Amino acid sequence: MNILSQWIRSYVPGLTLTDRELAEALTLRGIAVEGIYDLGPGNGSLFEMDITTNRVDAMNHYGIAREAAAIAGQVLTPLDATLPPSEPIAVPIKVSIEEPEMCGRFTARALSQVRMQPSVGLVAQRFALLQQKLISHAVDATNYVTQAIGQPTHVFDRDKLEGGIIVRRARKGEKLRTLDGIERVLDAEDLVVADEKKAVGLAGVMGGWDTMITAETKNILVEAAWFDPVSVRRSSKRHGLHTDASHRFERGADFNAPPVASALVSQLILQGGGRVEGDLVDVAVPQAVARTAERPAIPLSHREVRRLLGVTEDGLGVGQDTTESVLQALGCELQKVTDDRYHVTLPSWRLDLEREIDLIEEIARVYGYNRFANTLPTFAGIVSKTPDAGKEAVVRRTLLALGWNEALSSTFCSATDAVTFAPQTGLVVAMGNPLNEEAGMLRPSLLPGMLTMLAHNLNRNVNDIQLFEMGTVFSGSPERVDERAALSLGASGSVWSGPELPPHALDFYDLKGTVEELVEKFAPRSFYFDTFAAGAGIIPPWLHPGRAARAVADGLTIAWFGQLDSVQLQQRKLRQIVYAGEIYLDRLDRLPLRQPIAPELSRFQPVHRDFSFVFADAVRWETIAETLRNLCIAELTRFSPREIFRGQGLPAAHYSILIRIVFQALERTLRDEELQSYSQAVIAALESLGGRQRA
Repeated sequence: MNILSQWIRSYVPGLTLTDRELAEALTLRGIAVEGIYDLGPGNGSLFEMDITTNRVDAMNHYGIAREAAAIAGQVLTPLDATLPPSEPIAVPIKVSIEEPEMCGRFTARALSQVRMQPSVGLVAQRFALLQQKLISHAVDATNYVTQAIGQPTHVFDRDKLEGGIIVRRARKGEKLRTLDGIERVLDAEDLVVADEKKAVGLAGVMGGWDTMITAETKNILVEAAWFDPVSVRRSSKRHGLHTDASHRFERGADFNAPPVASALVSQLILQGGGRVEGDLVDVAVPQAVARTAERPAIPLSHREVRRLLGVTEDGLGVGQDTTESVLQALGCELQKVTDDRYHVTLPSWRLDLEREIDLIEEIARVYGYNRFANTLPTFAGIVSKTPDAGKEAVVRRTLLALGWNEALSSTFCSATDAVTFAPQTGLVVAMGNPLNEEAGMLRPSLLPGMLTMLAHNLNRNVNDIQLFEMGTVFSGSPERVDERAALSLGASGSVWSGPELPPHALDFYDLKGTVEELVEKFAPRSFYFDTFAAGAGIIPPWLHPGRAARAVADGLTIAWFGQLDSVQLQQRKLRQIVYAGEIYLDRLDRLPLRQPIAPELSRFQPVHRDFSFVFADAVRWETIAETLRNLCIAELTRFSPREIFRGQGLPAAHYSILIRIVFQALERTLRDEELQSYSQAVIAALESLGGRQRA
């Protein structure tokens, strides 16, 4: 917004800072002046300012002048809101507020025998410097007061009003032609200012065409009100109508400003002739008064001020007199309770102040952050890692070594994704104030973000991709949110197996191998994969039923992985196969890390034996491997499957497997009778699984 330095100085006559010094002082205190433009001799400067949304009190000349007076230690000139004595009114103005939650205060003042004319004098001069259009002295008066003190007002042609003023909700389908000449269809959620027959203004946004001021206007009704910020914001957004009035009301106007603004507007209008009729009609809703204008006093300790702000350049810290003078200059009232403590009554225009720490921040801001000594805060503790940081570092290094790239996604997801990917139904956490519909839930899984990142890459012709993400997922309810660590994997396209090998199309077994490599870094007592056989669990809805598996360590499911279901592919408009998985990192972290051991190499010859068996399809390799390990033969050093065959010559639902077993002793050559004994033990163990040895 644009601010005139000469206008500021009219409110702080004792200000001795030059315009550039004033701009620098304001900027250092959070009231940013982004540009200074010289307006010529006698006109001062134009400040181009960037005011943060929480400082609506500073979005006007008087508010900036208050800041300047506080910084410079000068006196701020009070606003003169006196009017000539009013004369009796023939028909008293009636004001009724039907929606007290949306309109907390409404004032109305009647002016009569007004002579409409162009604006002259100070109003015309300052509007010319601001390059603001002049309309008529009555309308210009409302715009001038908004620029002066930040309180929007509106003027009606009183002769065009039919009966008293009613602040009510619009009737669904009701029409209002606003001052921009557009006829708008109102919604039942819109708040309107109306007379007894029709709506005459969209409350807090824009007035109506039918009651606007014209050259023939003689009698005026001046409106100054306080409207609920949420109500104004919704109406403004609904109708795509952003105005100076809505900009201020949306951010929270001063509840006590309407009577003052009404008087200032009336003063300017009456300079061209006319008189005041009747008293000011001021209707205030008690609940709104209590909520905005009569906030409880805040306790403030000067000892806490000194403790938090630390040492100033002079080595003494902020003095008690500085605390008092700064807060009083900002409009606070201080009641001393003890030598060190105060009860601080907040000004109605500072809705951003709520706690003691807010007051301390204001003291530091106005005093000047640059006037504090550069010191480091004391720290008595130590920097420590989380208990599982070492294990997670191993997981990260392993994945990076396998060619995966780490990525980060949003903590939020949509309600649909939350239900689809939640490990437990009904334990999703909704946000109280979501950014939008696509980010309305805390993520119960990392997969929604992972699939979004995959889609983002694949839709931009990055077809070979392997991503992983480590992060926190959430479950429970808004009252009690549980957090746990998780790891997600997502891949598609081709993968390189080694520097001298050609790439191959990534498949299920690449993902399975990655999970195996991760678990190999830990030392579970038992570990196996299954494909959701009876009793093994329920397949998640995001996985393809026939191309997925889970990993189980020490009886706990630690991962689900496989090919993404076709429904998910279609919903996300993915045109190629995607593999994804989620690892319950919190469960994996419960396992001890495997300690690398370098065994002594045997100097004696190993002996290889091949065993060919036929098994039913229900017997998995994990079962076979566990059975061989349970033999506890020290000289059985390695075993692996060499061939698997299905087809002619085998019973239905059976397969043949060739298992190669290596026997080797550390300190001697194995004898034939020992090898025969070990072989018989292996055969017996495999037959116990229902296997039949082949010749």
